[in-house]
Amino acid sequence: MNRFISILQFMTRIPIRIETGFDEEFHKSIVYFPLVGFVIGIITYIFGWLSLTIFDPFISAIVITLIEVLTTGGLHIDGLGDTFDAIYSNRDKERILEIMKDSRLGTNSLLAIMFLILLKIGFINSLVQNNLLWLVIFMPVIGRIGVMIMTYKTVTPRAKGMGNLFIGKCTIGMLITGIVYSSILIILFGKFIFLQSIATIIKVLSSIIFIIVFALLFKKHIYKKIDGVTGDILGCTIELGEVFFLIYTYMLISVI
Repeated sequence: MNRFISILQFMTRIPIRIETGFDEEFHKSIVYFPLVGFVIGIITYIFGWLSLTIFDPFISAIVITLIEVLTTGGLHIDGLGDTFDAIYSNRDKERILEIMKDSRLGTNSLLAIMFLILLKIGFINSLVQNNLLWLVIFMPVIGRIGVMIMTYKTVTPRAKGMGNLFIGKCTIGMLITGIVYSSILIILFGKFIFLQSIATIIKVLSSIIFIIVFALLFKKHIYKKIDGVTGDILGCTIELGEVFFLIYTYMLISVI
């Protein structure tokens, strides 16, 4: 329990005033990544539901996106911006890593963040209009399954960095555990709380496979650039994974 609270404090801005102490095996908290996403998703869903009692779906989609950013402190969006500034700068490995450490935002960063937020708002709005608000609960869950892939059998090109706590530390056991309990949560909430059909639940479950494939391809792409993974890339993977989850579920459930 202490380890879960520690990673919740680490990955969110939720005010949990509990002293958990130093954990020499903090990397084992990787197994809780999707569960942290579930907590974020529940908070986001509650605010989204309350917002819909006052505002229209579009405004509510903005509120939902804002609440998620506030809950995470913008930690992962910062990683997205730094990654796009650096990876797509067309520079060599050393210069890419330097740019990634630079706190200033470049054009690539601003464009990536802007389009990410616009896509989230747009697809959340569409899901809400199709009575699929419940899917925002699992958007952060699935995104964090993707980042578990990025910490499995990976290395970092940096000697120091916050991401080094987790990069290369995920085991196959942690990965399977995360996927299994995430699937159970989707089934339980989908079937017994939100009363969704088996077909819809299966479609949502299939997004796990989709995100795993995305993460594997993204990992391969990043390795070609810098021969490893950084903390910024972990954050970027979460944000991209969430957007791809929204796109995938919208296309599979609302369109097809």
